[in-house]
Amino acid sequence: MTGKPIEESNAGLPRAAGSPGFDRTRVWIFDLDNTLYPSHCKLFLQIDHRMGEFISHLLGVSYQQAQHLRKTYYRQFGTTLTGLMKVHRTEPGPFLDYVHDIDLTAVNENVELRAAISRLEGRRLIFTNGSRRHAERVASKIGVLDLFEDICDIVACEYTPKPDAVSFDRMIARHGVAADVSAMFEDMPHNLEPAHALGMTTVLVRNDHPDHPRQIEIAAMRELPEHIHHATDDLTGFLEGLIPPPR
Repeated sequence: MTGKPIEESNAGLPRAAGSPGFDRTRVWIFDLDNTLYPSHCKLFLQIDHRMGEFISHLLGVSYQQAQHLRKTYYRQFGTTLTGLMKVHRTEPGPFLDYVHDIDLTAVNENVELRAAISRLEGRRLIFTNGSRRHAERVASKIGVLDLFEDICDIVACEYTPKPDAVSFDRMIARHGVAADVSAMFEDMPHNLEPAHALGMTTVLVRNDHPDHPRQIEIAAMRELPEHIHHATDDLTGFLEGLIPPPR
């Protein structure tokens, strides 16, 4: 795959040369975890821990064995839940309720992000491999929930997770999304591959706690791969650079 050199955008943010802009964007699609809030909140460490506990209790294995299975299923199937459903026929509801019962103290209201998102013209959606309830709790804590038209969660996608193309097809059909006028913001680089294939403008929101081999690979690159049009370490600053401030 041919890469694109990273240039500096007008906002002083990393941008891939020749990437599409946002002039035609009318649908703004955001991942939730480690995208709408910074990774240093470490919510996923809590979720990972609770997944390990759930698997340990479910299968009667040690916590260490459960965490090994969690990582294996995550990398093989896209989510731990998908692996549990396919391999162990686990019911998804109790799993989702248990693993998302976490402390949100580390997540703060983000007035600047709210202002930036509110100025995006068009529709706004959250597209997550988590549950709707988890997305509602987190987005509410950030102070942006009311800015989004809807949430497309793992249940709405019939438990088919990103980056599976079927997940994107179901999101598009459910919400009547036109891919060629959509932009997608994600912290997981491989989740942007199907978005790019559909014709969306893609933005990688980098974080400093990569937990997937593809994240580590992208972090070491001097060039962005073709399926990532833009990359930023600062979602709020990136969005502020797209929309002129109100007069």
